Amino acid sequence: MFGAPMGEYARKMLLLGSGELGKEVVIEAQRLGVETIAVDRYEGAPAMQAAHRFHVIDMLDDEELRDVIEAEKPDYIVPEIEAISTATLLDLESRGYNIIPTAYATKLTMDREGIRRLASEQLGLPTATYEFADSLEELEAAVHKIGMPCVIKPIMSSSGKGQSVCRVEEDIEKSWKQAMAEGRANSQRVIVEELVEFESEITLLTVRSVSGTSFCPPIGHLQQDGDYIVSWQPHVMNGEQIKEAEEIAKAVTDEIGGYGVFGVELFLTKDGVIFSEVSPRPHDTGMVTMATQELSEFALHVRAVLGLPIPEIELMSPGASRALKASDESADYYMTGVEKALAVPGIQLRLFGKPETKAGRRMGVVLAKGADTDEARKKAEGAAGEIEIASKARTSL
Repeated sequence: MFGAPMGEYARKMLLLGSGELGKEVVIEAQRLGVETIAVDRYEGAPAMQAAHRFHVIDMLDDEELRDVIEAEKPDYIVPEIEAISTATLLDLESRGYNIIPTAYATKLTMDREGIRRLASEQLGLPTATYEFADSLEELEAAVHKIGMPCVIKPIMSSSGKGQSVCRVEEDIEKSWKQAMAEGRANSQRVIVEELVEFESEITLLTVRSVSGTSFCPPIGHLQQDGDYIVSWQPHVMNGEQIKEAEEIAKAVTDEIGGYGVFGVELFLTKDGVIFSEVSPRPHDTGMVTMATQELSEFALHVRAVLGLPIPEIELMSPGASRALKASDESADYYMTGVEKALAVPGIQLRLFGKPETKAGRRMGVVLAKGADTDEARKKAEGAAGEIEIASKARTSL
């Protein structure tokens, strides 16, 4: 049963975290008449600009989080970020609230330790060798055990924040300070991973729904400082690689449970497919599906969350995405070159409308179609090159 928003029979969806991915979820939910509420720690977040209403709270604060959810009484609670009080969600779920995909999934995947132990120690899936550390002294011991070069990450972070590659002894303290400064939720714990020699890394979007488990064509991507810069679909894989990737993704998502899209990150190596991470929500690299698939990852997520059937997932065209990132901080920015970028055939833009820039902050994305992914990537890079994120301060220099 689907009623009108704000009406007696409305279906109500509340997002915890209201970034650019949440904005697309809100748009897709509203296409099906769902009433949407966006929640984040700052006003003017992208999804707030599209939702029926919004709230600004500290989502790590039990009382604030509980008050909003109990006041709104949503049918679906959809976490979009990691920094949320999972203890509150677990309690609310026990009282009948519907957490997407589950409160357990949110708790498990909000930090890298839970999901890594699940994949490696419980499910026996191939992963990079890893250690955990709670202090600089423990980090030094862990690095020496893993060996250099290695990757050091905060247990909780987003978009690669706090992640670094440790190559020499002098990097250890620098990596610790970076992880502490850029990690979330004041966590003092880090994970140390061997630096995997991979041929490529992919995201396998995995959809759990009333129709069973299905997969989007694999998405290749490149990262810089732990954050995605470019993604493309489809990524070329042989039959054995696809089989391994789908088996790993299904094993992890079956254990996590619940309905929705899961972004499963994997390394393709000469020795096989290695599990990296999983997000129980649409993935930033999957923004390319807005150009390539009949149903984007956001449309698939909303359908799955609402308990609707998922048809066969079709790739309509090869494509690519290119992130648009700010170079400095400004509360008074603007973008130029949009007209030139959109003059390129097969180009779309998503400008997120974030209220301010920060160095390295993702402010938009270029989407491109092409005869193949090489052409699409070239078009996306060319269009992105036309766009400048500027401010009055920078203009006057």
